[in-house]
Amino acid sequence: MAYQGQRGLNPVGLGFAIAINGGLLAVAILTATTVVTRHDPWQPIEAVNVPIEPPPPPIDMPKPVEKALPDPAPVQPIFAPPAPIPAPGPVMTTTTVMPTALPPLDPVVAAPGGTGTGSPVTVASPLPILINASIDPRYRADFQPDYPAFERNQARDGVVVVRVLVGANGRVSAVEQVSATSDAFFDATKRRALSKWRFRPATRDGVAVESWREMTVRFTMEDR
Repeated sequence: MAYQGQRGLNPVGLGFAIAINGGLLAVAILTATTVVTRHDPWQPIEAVNVPIEPPPPPIDMPKPVEKALPDPAPVQPIFAPPAPIPAPGPVMTTTTVMPTALPPLDPVVAAPGGTGTGSPVTVASPLPILINASIDPRYRADFQPDYPAFERNQARDGVVVVRVLVGANGRVSAVEQVSATSDAFFDATKRRALSKWRFRPATRDGVAVESWREMTVRFTMEDR
């Protein structure tokens, strides 16, 4: 810059100085790297470097997930395969067994009720459940009678068939002869039946009742 003595300012030089300062200010604004501070138009200009902050690091974007494509659908045949022909197998036969006919039930005539004039209704009564008398296994060893002495001396075997009346308590209350090899064999059998024989009584619908039962007793010398 130039000065024209101490008398005054040169207008041309002043304009030239303003133009230069304006250009420097424009450059500082455009570059954003230099700050210009002007205290006095006639003093030297000082420039200060302003550091530029580095840009932020790039943001990691998630990578796209690759999805496997589904398997293509199987191609259906245009024509269905023929159905398999069944192989011949064995011929199965069944036999139906008819149950034994039950005895007819005694009809029970129910009295008509109400004031109607209909005929009486016949209702069949159920059969009672009967279980025959059986030998009490606790007394089975006591059923064989004593061998008659006369028959033993004669070395003779015998067979006795009797009918016994078994009471509700399992004891024998009566003995009837069906057949016997001799009276001695029958008498020995009758005495044993009345004193030692014990049975499980017969039952009718679960209630103990007396019943007749036929028994066969054998006498052999091999057992003596």
